[in-house]
Order: sequence, then C-alpha cells, then structure tokens
Amino acid sequence: MRQAAVTSRGGPTVGNNGSVERRTVLKAAGASLATLGLAAATGCGGGSGSGDGTVTIRYAWWGADERAKRINQSIALFEKKYPKIKVKTDFQDYVAFWEKFQTQAAGGNPPDVFQNAVGFLRKYDKRSVLLDLKPQVEAGNLSLENFRAGVEKVGEVDGKILGVPVGSNTMSLVIDEKVFEKAGIKAEQGWTWDEYFAALKKIHDSQKVAGDTGYFGIMYLYDLYLRQNGKAFFTADGLGFDEADLTEWWTDGYNRVKAGIITDPKRVEQDKPKSSLSAAHGASEFTWDNFTVRYTAEGDSTYGLAPIPTTDGKQTGQYLASLMLSASARTQHPKEVAQFINFMVHDPEVGKIMGYDRGILATTEQFEAFTPADAPSKAIAQYEEDVAAAGVLGTITPHPAGADTAEAAFLRIAGDMSQGTTKVADAVKQFFSEAKTALAA
Repeated sequence: MRQAAVTSRGGPTVGNNGSVERRTVLKAAGASLATLGLAAATGCGGGSGSGDGTVTIRYAWWGADERAKRINQSIALFEKKYPKIKVKTDFQDYVAFWEKFQTQAAGGNPPDVFQNAVGFLRKYDKRSVLLDLKPQVEAGNLSLENFRAGVEKVGEVDGKILGVPVGSNTMSLVIDEKVFEKAGIKAEQGWTWDEYFAALKKIHDSQKVAGDTGYFGIMYLYDLYLRQNGKAFFTADGLGFDEADLTEWWTDGYNRVKAGIITDPKRVEQDKPKSSLSAAHGASEFTWDNFTVRYTAEGDSTYGLAPIPTTDGKQTGQYLASLMLSASARTQHPKEVAQFINFMVHDPEVGKIMGYDRGILATTEQFEAFTPADAPSKAIAQYEEDVAAAGVLGTITPHPAGADTAEAAFLRIAGDMSQGTTKVADAVKQFFSEAKTALAA
C-alpha cells in the first residue's frame, strides 16, 4: 500500500476477515445469488385480511434460534398493542434466506416485511421489489426521528426510503489483549497503517504468533482504506478503484502471509468454525463490532476492541452500517407494515428484548432502554460511543446493484490468492471481470 509499508518503527485496531460466519455464508451466497437471477416481480402481494378487519402480514429474517426467540417475544408485544394486525413469521440462515427470498420475489410474493442489508437495496429496488416507505413517513405511520448518529440514512437510496435500521455497527479491530500487552503494544486512536503493520511484525517476532488473521480479503475494510485515500470500494453504479489499487493491496497481503505476519490461510480453514484469533493462531482480526461477542465465548484469552488504523493519523473512513427492515412493493397492507416497522425500531420494550442481537440499537428510545450486562456488550457500546465522539464517522458508501455478488467474489478470490493457487495479477483481473459482470447485470 502506498501509505502502509512495513517499517522498522516500534509501536503498537469489525467488516471482518470476516467473522467465520460471514466468510462461510458469502462463499455460498455469492454462487447462489449470482446464478439464480431475479425475474420482474409479478402477481399478488403477501399478507391477508379477514372479515373482522384483522390483517395478517408476513415477516421474514435470517438468523438463529436465539434471534427467533427474541423476535417472537417482540411480536407478541406488537400484537397486543395492535390486535387487528397479526404477524406470520419465517426465518432461515443467511444463505437459505436469500435463496428463498429470490424465489418468492421472482414469483411476485415476497414477505411483507423482511430483514435487509445495504448490499441488497439497489439490487432489489432495480427489480421493483422494495416499497418506498417515504409516503408512510409522511402519513405519520413511521418515524425516522431519534436515530443514532444519522444511521437512518443507510436505508435511503435516490430519495426513496427502502429500509429502516434496527441496529448499527461499524468496523473495528479485535485484539488479543494478553498478546498485545506482552509485546508492549498499545493501540491508540489515530495510529497509522505503518504502525499497525510494524506491530504485527513485532508480535510475530516476539510472541511467535501471526499478528493478524487475514485483513486483505475483507471488502468493508478495504473500503475504509480506500475512503482514507479519497476513493471508495463502490460508486453508485460501479467500482471506485482500479486494478493498480487492488494489486498493491493484495500484493502486500500476500507478502505478509509468506512472511508469517498473517495467519496461514490453510490454518484459518482448519480452525473453522472457530476464528483463528480465538484459536490463538492470530493476535488480531478486523470484524464488525457487534460480532465481537463470539471471541470470549470461543477463546481462552481476553479480547478488546481497538481503533482502525489510518493513513493520515486522523480519518478512519468509518461509518455506521446496519441491519434494517424493508417492505415489499407488493404488500396489500403498507400502513400496517409501516406501523410494525415503527414499533420494532422505536419501542423501548422491544429494545430490552432484542439487546444487541442485530447490532447496537439504532434509535435512542431503544438504546437508552437497554443496559448491557455482559462485558462484551458493554465494550461494544463503549466502542461505538468512542468512535462517534472522535468525529470520524462519515456517510456510508453507495452500494450498486450486484454489490453482494462482488463482495463474495472479493472474499473468494482473495482466499485463492493468499494460498498461492492464483497469482496476484491473475486474481486482480479475475475479480474485476467478475465484479463488472455482476454490477452490469
């Protein structure tokens, strides 16, 4: 990297390499989402009504049993407050969710309300699947007030409101605090990439462990680095960097793997489903801050959140990302859908139930209602407060249609490159070829 060569300086940080979960699902999702395609939505919308005025809306999300338990408790509160609205639920894991959603959307029958993420907004808006919620805001059925740090902007695309955040997160660096302390390294706000990579080498040399588990395949981290240098991973309709930029990033990553400063990718695969950080085969790992609860559960050390390295000692390129709730353009009950979304993102009791399951609670009503009891959740909340106080948060980079497929390709091809199965130059050309195809679809 132009600003991040390894130096002899001493010194000393969640996107993620990703967490193991995200690595796994993106490899599968990239293939499935790229091949299934999505026809123009036709036919009737979801939901139903009855003679007594009661309507039923369908709500789908991805996640595991614990999330389902929390969501069902929240829905019980909603149905008590709105007895004329019934909610039928459905959930799968990440890959299965999007496969099913594509099939439903292609048949013109997607769920009325569903969990969504920024990488899918333009993709499904382009196919007329998403409901613009702006009229419901104007009608008073949905409020966009009291969102933290402007995170409500994440769901806005071309003047339309296509998603409403339920939680927020930002990229962070999780570190093994014991290893960093033994190596005499202190990560501080504003440290540079030079200092970070020097720290990795010092950890490798003094503690005989790789300093990082594999930063170079994390699309969202590379986006931050590009933003620090006046570029971005995406523009509104394509890629915001060129082959020379990526060649430099991946060449540096490959060289650090070969030097032992980065965890051997084969070891990373062997450690799954654990992270190589919690398996003690690396001292740090970039990931979304709300994913960090996993490390304490998996590992035997103590883990903390450290600042993102910078190019200029100031700007990290960070922004708040979010899981959000979107609605189907085919819904027969837009008012009831808006009332449901409003309840799920603003009601304080829902905040207490959901906690940080989907990230730091997005609205002030819910954020203030929930008091984290465990150390990891307290650390996550403090990290986001510190980042906001540092004044480094910017606006999220636009994600064009096909961004999800491009992200999956970036992760997969970076993995092949790091293991030496593909030369850097060939990997770069392959990524740009696949990404341009995906973004042009």
